[in-house]
Amino acid sequence: MMKTRMIIVAAPSGAGKSSFVERITRENSRLVDIITFTTREIRKGETNGLQYNFIKHENFQKKISENFFVEWAKVHTNFYGTSYESLEKAWNQGKTAIMDIDIQGVQTFKAKFSDAKTIFILPPSIDELRRRIEKRDGGMPPDIEVRMANAEMEILEASTFDYQIVNDNFDESYAEFKKIIEELLG
Repeated sequence: MMKTRMIIVAAPSGAGKSSFVERITRENSRLVDIITFTTREIRKGETNGLQYNFIKHENFQKKISENFFVEWAKVHTNFYGTSYESLEKAWNQGKTAIMDIDIQGVQTFKAKFSDAKTIFILPPSIDELRRRIEKRDGGMPPDIEVRMANAEMEILEASTFDYQIVNDNFDESYAEFKKIIEELLG
C-alpha cells in the first residue's frame, strides 16, 4: 500500500513547479506525472502529451459537459483540467500521482481527495517572478499584468499548503523538494 497516493504542486506561473515535477518523475519511478489538458497555445520546446494535452476550446467545453474532468478552471485566459482517467491509471499501476496545477484546482482536489498532500513553490520575489516569465516566454507576454496580479493572490494561499519551498536557487530548492517527496512516499 502506497503511503501517499496524490501529491499536488502549485505555484504562480514561472515559479518552477513544472521543472520540479518533470525532474522528480524522471528520477523516481514510483511517481506518475499527471498530464493536464489545456486550451493554451503550445510553447516552443513543448510536445503535445508531454507537458500538457493541448486541445481546442470547443473540445474542452465538450469534455466539461461529459464530466471528464476531476477539476477544471480558467487560468489567466485559458482552460486547464485534470481527467479522472489519468488518476485511475496511475493508481491502478500502484503509483503515486503527482501534478502541477493552479490554486483553484488544488482546492477542488483537496475537497474530493482529502488525503492529497500539497506543496507550494514560492518565487524569491515578485520582481524575480516577472523576470523569469519574460525570460521563459522570450519577451514580455501580453497577459503579464494578469499573471502578476494572479501571482500575488496565489502567494497569499501558500500557508494553506502542507509544505512551502522558496525557489531561489534551483538545485538547493529541488533538493528540499526531493526530500519532501521521499518522505511522503515512505
